[in-house]
Amino acid sequence: MTNPRRHLVRTVAVCTLALPALLMAGCHTSAPTTGGGGSTGGGTASGGGGTPPPLTKKAHYVVGFSQVVSNNPWRIAETNSMKAEAAKRGDKLIFTDATDSEAKQIADVTSMVAQHVDLIFLAPKSEKPLAQAVLKAKAANIPVILLDRRVDAAMAKPGADYVTFIGSDFVDQGKRAGQWLVKATGGKAKIIELEGTAGSSPAIDRKKGFDDVVTGQPGMQIIASQPADFARDKGRQVTETLLQAHPDVTVVYAHNDEMALGAISALEAAGKKPGKDVLVVSIDGERDGLQAIADGKLNYDVQSSPFFGPVAFGALDSYAGGQKVPAGIVVHDKAYDAANARQEIASSY
Repeated sequence: MTNPRRHLVRTVAVCTLALPALLMAGCHTSAPTTGGGGSTGGGTASGGGGTPPPLTKKAHYVVGFSQVVSNNPWRIAETNSMKAEAAKRGDKLIFTDATDSEAKQIADVTSMVAQHVDLIFLAPKSEKPLAQAVLKAKAANIPVILLDRRVDAAMAKPGADYVTFIGSDFVDQGKRAGQWLVKATGGKAKIIELEGTAGSSPAIDRKKGFDDVVTGQPGMQIIASQPADFARDKGRQVTETLLQAHPDVTVVYAHNDEMALGAISALEAAGKKPGKDVLVVSIDGERDGLQAIADGKLNYDVQSSPFFGPVAFGALDSYAGGQKVPAGIVVHDKAYDAANARQEIASSY
């Protein structure tokens, strides 16, 4: 929805090598046998039926990558990984930045459809509006692979309307953050939760995973939970406001590092010591987050890998080659605390 580059390159390499076996192990898609992306026939405007459009095997592809935004290190690292992999393979990558706008991202996908790309990689801003963009591509017989965020499964289904979703288990990320916090606090905490973009799958799932853990603890209370749009300055602003209403807060849980770093600034401005007076727990593992752990200001950070390039193009090759691709390909993430953060800073993004 995060990581030292050296470790993640190894992680992605393992995933890529294992992908053919993984894709053969289980699936919700049918193997493509004919046709190719970019034609104007086939598919329907409604979701939930049939199979994704087929993709003809080629030496090189023209693919679209619709990025949701490029305003933070995680997104930049993801984009660079996709561009680097495309260049290494000799494929043409048509890149667009939606600047965090649903309307622009839908228009970006529409433009890729008009250009008859072979396949679209989509990192959707939110679940419901971008499901329509997936269906539009399907109607134009262009397969779609979702990266790092899902769309509403009631509107567009993996293995039927798009090929697969590649990304982290966001519910598990939130769960791991909650489990660490229970142990660290002995099950006693007053928590401010900074949510990601409303309606996005990382925000929905990271909240669910975390809330399911802490609400089962009678001594733990989420005293405030508010979106801060995965942005550092918005995280600072929201935390400043919530601190005025809840000066007794003992924990800030942020859905990503950028919001956590903003919260740290707000805590310091309020005369509190982040990491000591108020524990800070986050998800991502970006360089500034790891540095904050080393500085004693952030306590625990669940990794969320941005290096999708090798896995994404590996899934494309498998699909074009007629292999059955599973509905979801999970990127496994590690975690950081005071014991391991400092040694990973130099190789992080």
